[in-house]
Amino acid sequence: MTMPAELLFTEDMSGYAFPGQITPQEGAERGRQAGHALSFRLTMRIDSVERFVQQADHEATAVGYVDCPWLGGRLPVLKGTFNLFVASGDANLRTMKYRLFLESQEGQPVTLSGYKEVRNDAGPDLWADTTTLYVSLLEGHITLANEPAARILGAGIMHIGVADFLRQLSTFRSEAPTLKQRLAAIEAFSRFFAGQLWDVHGLPRRHRLEPSYREIPLHTLEGIERAKVTVHPFNTADGLGISMLRATREPSRDVVLLVPGLTASSDMFIMPEHTNLTNCLLDAGFGDVWILDGRISNRHPYNLTRHRYTVDDVALFDNPAAISEIVKTAGPDVRIHVVAHCLGALSMAMSLFGGVLSHVASMVLNGVALTPKVNRAAYMKLHVGPFLAESVLGVDSLNPNWGRQPGWFAGKLLAKAVSLAHRECDVPACHMTSFMWGVGKPVLFRHENISDLTHRRVGDLFGGSGVHYYRHVLKMLKANNSAVKFDPRNVRHRQLPNNYMEHAHKVTTPVLLMAGGQNALFGDSNVLCHQRLEQVAPGRHELALIPGYGHADIFIGQRAATDVFPRVLSFLTRHLGNAD
Repeated sequence: MTMPAELLFTEDMSGYAFPGQITPQEGAERGRQAGHALSFRLTMRIDSVERFVQQADHEATAVGYVDCPWLGGRLPVLKGTFNLFVASGDANLRTMKYRLFLESQEGQPVTLSGYKEVRNDAGPDLWADTTTLYVSLLEGHITLANEPAARILGAGIMHIGVADFLRQLSTFRSEAPTLKQRLAAIEAFSRFFAGQLWDVHGLPRRHRLEPSYREIPLHTLEGIERAKVTVHPFNTADGLGISMLRATREPSRDVVLLVPGLTASSDMFIMPEHTNLTNCLLDAGFGDVWILDGRISNRHPYNLTRHRYTVDDVALFDNPAAISEIVKTAGPDVRIHVVAHCLGALSMAMSLFGGVLSHVASMVLNGVALTPKVNRAAYMKLHVGPFLAESVLGVDSLNPNWGRQPGWFAGKLLAKAVSLAHRECDVPACHMTSFMWGVGKPVLFRHENISDLTHRRVGDLFGGSGVHYYRHVLKMLKANNSAVKFDPRNVRHRQLPNNYMEHAHKVTTPVLLMAGGQNALFGDSNVLCHQRLEQVAPGRHELALIPGYGHADIFIGQRAATDVFPRVLSFLTRHLGNAD
């Protein structure tokens, strides 16, 4: 019997990390400023090159040590794995994964979880992709399945220098009975490595059209199980008709209000293709769940007009009206727990800290709250995007479904051009949502976290929108990343503060600021918000970063029921009976 050919190589990486529940990007920056270095030397051992190439996870054993002074210095790797070019739901993305079990000098178990993203972005990025490692240090010895619920001890970014890379190439060696087998093993590994890089960075792909039929009906309620579902239309003080869905199993003083983001709708919380948040809440004993479809929901037509609504309008008119409708229907002694996403979370934070809400016992805000942040490219895009859309293209709104609409018009030409720049998947609506919401591939979620079925119906889950909300977000970015009023001279909004953080020290309602650790839209916005709130109200509010998640996949991800929702349920349960 021929012995399998083994392959070994050694990798050195170094960078910076910082303690705390932070993102890798912030950890690297703060670690650099504080001089908190992080490095490792690992030897990767592939027991059988043939099996390694054929297996989907392409896993090797990693041995060596990690140097982290604030964890106690040089820590040996007790158990380690390395996965090379793991496929994801994104055809334009492969990941390299590192999982190292360590012990601090005090004997506490620690896991280093790291990943490299190999993606073909604009410009020459092959070197950066293969030499940049994003690292989270977790409390305990944490498996991949349990990582979303793990406590983050610190985070940072590591790199391979040119000298280290050249040294790494010299460490490749094979162990096999004959020279021919050793050379064949190195050749097979090299062919696999080069082939994976070509799949990502090689020739452009052609995009298929999405299916012309719906596998899940538009605006279906089939995802709500064993509950009475009613629709509650109501009016805002500025004259719009909006609505809420209500799912009831049993009367309860503690009710939950779910709030989607801009261009989304109640559909994101009642998805039938996997366990959704509404059913999780009902199963956990929250017997009365409401879901808001306000002026920013794609269940209403207001997004598709050339409007001049701002987030101030949502905060002052939509959110308080929704709370009033719940109180009127469920009773004056009701306690309301809010779970909100994206611009819905931004507006709810503005309502709460602007002093226009009552009956709110707790609040979970995903992605962004009072301190919006975006990357530099998205920031520059916000300066010109609204003008180009309204005054150059002459469109009333941007729509992710333009590519499927009949005929030729400015919006469809734009959608086709956008798809030419997005090679990561074959769903044109997915490309347009990334274009509408920032810069990235994709922006709203990580492909590997959503099911194929959900991916195919992105155009139903996220609709079109006018661009005026973007102008308000840009003003907040310019105001030191602070939620501020769009027009302080507008008498309609005189009830609201000019800066929504102004009275933060008076707000006693506990808030959980939640975000995916790899949020490509709002980055570490909620980390910044938590830092600022800690300065004025220490210990009152909480922060939860979900490793491996982006933005909307926090709620629409196929494994969110096990990775994310327990965090939400734990927070809400701890605040049962609260009232402001």
